[in-house]
Amino acid sequence: MCQLSKKLIPAFLLVSSILSHVNAELFTALADMEELLETESVLISNLENFIIAQEEKVDFLRRKVSEYKREHNEAATDVSSYLSNPVNAYLLTKRLTVDWREIESVMTFDVGSAFVANITRYREVLKFPGDEDLNGAAVALMRLQDTYNLDTHKVAQGELNGVKYSTEMSANDCFELGRQSYMNHDYYHTILWMEESLRKLENESNRTIDRSDILEYLAFSTFKQGDTHLALTMTNELLELIPDHERARGNKAYYEKELQLQASKSQLRGDDGSDAVPKAKEEMILPYSKADNSIYTTNERKLYEMGCRGELSPSPKELAKLKCRYVFNITAFLRIAPLKLEEANLKPYIVIYHDVMYDSEMEIIKSMAKPRFRRATVQNHLTGELEVAHYRISKSAWLKDEDHEIIRTISHRLHDMTGLNMDTAEELQVVNYGIGGHYEPHFDFARREETNSFKSLGTGNRIATVLFYMTDVPQGGATVFPHLRLSLWPKKGTAAFWFNLFADGEGDYLTRHAACPVLAGTKWVSNRWIHERGQEFLRPCLLQPDSPTEEHLKV
Repeated sequence: MCQLSKKLIPAFLLVSSILSHVNAELFTALADMEELLETESVLISNLENFIIAQEEKVDFLRRKVSEYKREHNEAATDVSSYLSNPVNAYLLTKRLTVDWREIESVMTFDVGSAFVANITRYREVLKFPGDEDLNGAAVALMRLQDTYNLDTHKVAQGELNGVKYSTEMSANDCFELGRQSYMNHDYYHTILWMEESLRKLENESNRTIDRSDILEYLAFSTFKQGDTHLALTMTNELLELIPDHERARGNKAYYEKELQLQASKSQLRGDDGSDAVPKAKEEMILPYSKADNSIYTTNERKLYEMGCRGELSPSPKELAKLKCRYVFNITAFLRIAPLKLEEANLKPYIVIYHDVMYDSEMEIIKSMAKPRFRRATVQNHLTGELEVAHYRISKSAWLKDEDHEIIRTISHRLHDMTGLNMDTAEELQVVNYGIGGHYEPHFDFARREETNSFKSLGTGNRIATVLFYMTDVPQGGATVFPHLRLSLWPKKGTAAFWFNLFADGEGDYLTRHAACPVLAGTKWVSNRWIHERGQEFLRPCLLQPDSPTEEHLKV
């Protein structure tokens, strides 16, 4: 191999400080996503070195061809005279043997293979996102778009709720968002992003995607949303671009047959003089993600999303009853260090404690949690087993009192805040939300039919919840109680507290709450779920049941 070829083989440096390879669910926590920037930095450097090596190869060949042309042109002026010189004859022979073999070696040497091998080795030590992460990130963006009523064009411009956060998307970027939605059978968002891709394509001088690719997805999604006429029009345009497109030809025939069938049915309905009844536009464009009512009702979803946007609030009459005060009468310690309490709701009683966690404590908790992060789970109400769910996107870690003095201090502080026994409370759960991270409306307590929930703990139901906010969130990320029309906004160092159960042990259904998607910024929270066991004398039952009757439990 020639010296140039040897020079083009790059050295691979293994940096010992790089974390071990993880290739799953990176989109569920922004703490993991941050490491992808390190991965991208290494890949950019590798690509730059590849380009330099390619340029060196081309420069070498360019110098050689210039040298050969100069000699060849000199010889062509007088061939006999040139070859009569033995030195020239030798050099010509050398050029066509040894020199040309070296040229062939350089031409056939694959510069890219060494750099591709680098990438393969990088995958063993760096975090790389997978297809699941790409799909998760795309779904998260669709969720944000729905929850916050974001305009597709503005999002493509890098604008979220009037704030410019990023560079504009290309036509290809928009196309891929549409394609990911298509793969999820979400034809509503497929149409939105394929149409935006077409608009972007019209303004691109260096086109990043073919119009035919967009039309193929857009036409079929339009058909799936009920507009067969428009789907046929788009398919005809696609066939003008690619006449032998086999799938488009098949779809065209199918759409034409469907239109004939629709026309026939329309005529039959009109025989009695009545008008044909077209499908409602709202039904045609109902998003796939919004058509699934298996988690909660449409009305509750509406309240939840309004709360996320800050469009819900208690009435002025209810707000007038709320107070802020110092709390000093729960434990002896609070007499010398009272807590700042803000009432957020009276029934059920929900309060916010201010300045109850120091910055230094939060940083220690975050650093301890990161290496332990796992995809956050929910408890299956039938089996009691923990499992991941699409309606909870975050990563969590559990910290015990014995893990660090700070965790023990937090437990003592929680006793001072609530007056409750922390011995039977669950461990401190630390959560970091990922792209569009959220947790849809849920109860913290186990309902009557959930007989297996918390059975293994043997400490009864979750009587109360304490939720610490460990970051400020620029946009989104509220904790919403839809049926109370209440939104709690993350403020670093604060903690929300509420009772999940009435004094008689029945669940308070009005405590149903949700974590809104994070629109901009990062959201860290930690929480403790306090259980019934050990609270018998601290929060005793009343003489009469204080929970609503059965018919009032429905929300």
